[in-house]
This record gives sequence, C-alpha cells and structure tokens, in this order.
Amino acid sequence: MSLWIPITIAAACFQTLRFMLQKHLSTGQLSAAGATFARFAYSAPVILVLTGLWLGLSGQALPALTGRFWAFALVGGLAQILATLCVVLLFKQRNFAVGITFKKTEVIQTVLVGLVLLGEGVSPGAFGAILLGLVAVLILSKTPGDASGWWRGLAAPATGLGLASGVLFGISAVSYRGASLQLGEIDAALRAAITLAAVTSSQMLGMGAWLYWRDRPGLVAVWTARRVAVWVGLMSMGGSFCWFYAFTLQNAAYVKALGQIELMLSLLASVLVFREKVTGREITGMALLGLSILALIVVV
Repeated sequence: MSLWIPITIAAACFQTLRFMLQKHLSTGQLSAAGATFARFAYSAPVILVLTGLWLGLSGQALPALTGRFWAFALVGGLAQILATLCVVLLFKQRNFAVGITFKKTEVIQTVLVGLVLLGEGVSPGAFGAILLGLVAVLILSKTPGDASGWWRGLAAPATGLGLASGVLFGISAVSYRGASLQLGEIDAALRAAITLAAVTSSQMLGMGAWLYWRDRPGLVAVWTARRVAVWVGLMSMGGSFCWFYAFTLQNAAYVKALGQIELMLSLLASVLVFREKVTGREITGMALLGLSILALIVVV
C-alpha cells in the first residue's frame, strides 16, 4: 500500500473530529470567525516549535523559502481561511453531515483548480465523474421542507456557502502542493512540516490582526473557550500535517478523492453524536457524490 493512502485516511479522521468541535463552538461560545481562528491560534505555535526541533535535532538546514513558495503558501492559506468560514457558517443552516458533503465538492473542484494552477489535466472519464458529482450537488441543494424548484434551491445561502467552500478548499489544496514542491528534494515529511509551519503562522497572524481590528470581544472569546478550542487546534495540527504530507507524495486530486471517506465519518457523527436526522434524499445525494469520487479515483 502506498504511504499516501493511510496518511490521507488519518487526515480525514482528524478533520472530522475538528469540524465536530468547531460546530460545537460556533453554535454556542464563538462566532464563525472565532471558531475559525481557534484552529490556527492553538496549532501554529506548536507546529513552529516541533518543526524547529526537527530541524535542530536532525542537523538539517532550513531550505530557501522563495517568492514562489510564499505565493503558493499565502494564496492557499487565505483560501483555507475563507473556506473554513464558509463551512462554519454553513453549520448554522444545515445539519453536520450535509454541511460536510457540500464542503466535499472540493474533491471535484480540486481537479479543475489543479488544471488551472498546475496544469494537471483530466481524462474524459474524470469529466464524467465530475458531472455525476454535479448531479449529487443538485440533490443536496434542495432545502428540506421547501416545495420550490431545484433552481431556487441552488440559490439558497447554504448551497452558495457549500460550493464556495469547495472551490476555496480546492484552491488551498493545490496551492499547498505547489508550495511544498518548491522546497527541493528534502524528506517529504519535513517538506510538509515546513510548509505547514509557514502557512499556519501566516494564518494566525492575519486572522489575529483582523479580529483585533474588527472583533476584539471575539478574540477574547477564543481564549475563554480554550478548554475546547485547544483541542480544535490539536486536531487541526494532526489533520493538516497529514494532508500536507499526502500532498507532497501524491497529486492533490488523488488525495482529496480518497479523503472522501470523511463523508462516512461525518454521517456517523451527525447521527450518533449530534442526534440529527438525515433524510433519504440527503443520503442519496451523499451516496452519489461518494460514487463520483470513487469513479474519479479509478479514472484519474
């Protein structure tokens, strides 16, 4: 089994736990921005320290962080912040499993983003898988209890937030892969750690400054909620490292496609933890989206 496969599965597990914690915080203690900032505030310092220790103990020098590296890293970091905000806001409108499913349109959109940013094309079979994924999104876009047409469902805020998060997460994934590839031929895990340290530090500083300027009570609330927020940071650190590691080993589209296992994990969390009802239509939509991703794995 290729190493990127178990690493990607671990990333999906960490990410599901992190979103569960963020859902808990965003529905009570923190704003959407605060719940997003918490993942960076409680993970970036730990990542910086661990990466520094890794470099020191291994005797390796920090590779040159070129302008191209920072361009990829900063674009990916900003896209991830905006995408996470979309997901946290989405949790306030739809249930946990469907919120994650809308987010997972990133798997399909990553293929398109990869074509634009890194020149990674798709085969006719992959295009067919993308179309199947679009059908799944049409099914999921229908708001429960709304008797109006499909197109009105597509214009609903939940649908817009979900699709926006998908394309933004796709941009971040491809950008992170692009950044890690600028670090040369050093160990893949170290490349992932250095890229992660650079990205999360910039995200922590950027969001911290924004909250200080626009929402100082929200900044204080992140500290007040530290008993739960620190776990958001730790789950984020574990998940992000695994994602970044997988991106250094394999095409971002493959990694995100396998990460679709998060759908099953989120469905279990929705039913068993949050006691939310998942309708037959929603299950059908998630199944179709999962099928499109499996098809993508086969044909890409």
